[in-house]
Amino acid sequence: MTGRLAGRAAYVTGASRGIGRGIALALASEGAGVVVTDIEADAAEAVAVEIRAAGGRAESRVVDVRKWDDFVSLVAHVERQFGQLDIAVNCAGVISVAAVEDVAEAEWDRVMDVNAKGVFLSCKAAAPAMKRNGFGRIINISSVSGKDGYPKLAVYSASKYAVLGFTNSLAKEVARDGITVNAICPGVVKTHMWDMLSDELREQGETAEQSWQRHVLEFVPQGRPQTPEEIGGLAIYLALAPSVTGQSINIDGGLTSH
Repeated sequence: MTGRLAGRAAYVTGASRGIGRGIALALASEGAGVVVTDIEADAAEAVAVEIRAAGGRAESRVVDVRKWDDFVSLVAHVERQFGQLDIAVNCAGVISVAAVEDVAEAEWDRVMDVNAKGVFLSCKAAAPAMKRNGFGRIINISSVSGKDGYPKLAVYSASKYAVLGFTNSLAKEVARDGITVNAICPGVVKTHMWDMLSDELREQGETAEQSWQRHVLEFVPQGRPQTPEEIGGLAIYLALAPSVTGQSINIDGGLTSH
């Protein structure tokens, strides 16, 4: 498949559904070879099959983002299969919805391990390979909750704030190595995570779908949700842009302004 990313090789964590899937499909549509990773083998392979059916290059691989050895193995696999690693997209994430006083210590650890530590481990493994290649694009998925806090989302927000600080710092470390590091901050996207949130925050007598629609209208100035396809388009831009680094870019229909 030809495209603006032809000859490039990428991996995407948490790519079996939602935003991760949207980004994996977008990268493949522009010609990149993509390793679709997730903790669920069958779900990851289903996305890889979808990419191959459309004429793209894709493989799947099980990766637990909390484990350093999984990333060492992943980067080595990408280099063996494609010759180099060009693009790493860190999308795997979990959410916690509860008042701080009700959050168990183990729940804090779970969210931080996936959302923050997972990004750190991925970047730690990917950066040396990109330096060897003289080219790299690291794209970390944060959230508007990494810029503004919301009630009952303190733990999730903490993890996403951490991603933004880490992204900006790493971008400066590798700025002379041909590597850019940026973060995408999605707003209201109809994913499994937002389905859970809508269910948790629904009002009395309200269905989860009605809660979802209410939150879209209340939060998003444009009055419509964002989509994985739109976020995939931004990921392609960041994969191509040579001078954009250290940034956290909102894609949220006007919800935030910083």
